[in-house]
Amino acid sequence: MAFFQHDGQRIAYEIHGSGPCTAVLLPGLLFSQRMQEPLAEALVARGNRVVTMDPLGHGASDRPRDMWRYSMTGFGAQVIGLLDHLELEQAVLGGASLGANVTLEAAAVAPERVRGMVLEMPVLDNALLGCAIAFTPLMVALTFGEPAMRLVRRAARLVPRGPLPLVPEILLDWVSQEPGPSAAVLQGLFFGRVAPQRDVRRALAAPTLVIGHDRDPVHPFSDADMLVEELPNARLVHASSILELRTRPQRLTAEIGDFLDACWAEPAAAAPRRPSRAARA
Repeated sequence: MAFFQHDGQRIAYEIHGSGPCTAVLLPGLLFSQRMQEPLAEALVARGNRVVTMDPLGHGASDRPRDMWRYSMTGFGAQVIGLLDHLELEQAVLGGASLGANVTLEAAAVAPERVRGMVLEMPVLDNALLGCAIAFTPLMVALTFGEPAMRLVRRAARLVPRGPLPLVPEILLDWVSQEPGPSAAVLQGLFFGRVAPQRDVRRALAAPTLVIGHDRDPVHPFSDADMLVEELPNARLVHASSILELRTRPQRLTAEIGDFLDACWAEPAAAAPRRPSRAARA
């Protein structure tokens, strides 16, 4: 695990493999970069260098309790800060759920730094009601039930990790976090924008692989389908379920690996004109 400083906060990252072709993978909401390590290892086996990162408030990164520190735009700026820290002119960026939206934010801020995007389960217009139903009770529990949630945290930290399957392991990591900072993350995101505006998204010319699935109100397939229609150079892959990439990863890992190969085989797409400050507000 390594760290870099961004706006006075430590951001954690880890480098997997080596080589000139770099991908940056981001986790879902309140999960750590451990969520992306199996995919990182599979992509390294294909000759890529992969960097996994914990946004602020996640994993091993600093976890301040100030809600104003947390926003999608802030997370996107942290990704560009990572590229600056590693002295990378370009990388393929990708992530799941929150990580997909953070990828869009990074591309909106600095499109010339993005070689391609892998967007698994993006959260856009059609997810707003599902997110409100799913995350409002969690935010209330973490905020007003912090003593009880600390007991849950202590119990989770007592569970022996050992050679657990990936899904139980990352869920235990999620429950084992201090509840106060997690509540601040949810509060900051709850009152901020979810993703770049539609006209900004339509200007993102980087090659994009969008992965969507059915039967999930927080990550509706309609959002993935809509995003493919908006982005000028996007392709849609239909996952069988929310867990396919974590429990039966071979098919989707091959799709992502082939996509990375294509991103680096072709000349970089012309960077679109950076949107005005008013458009990004």
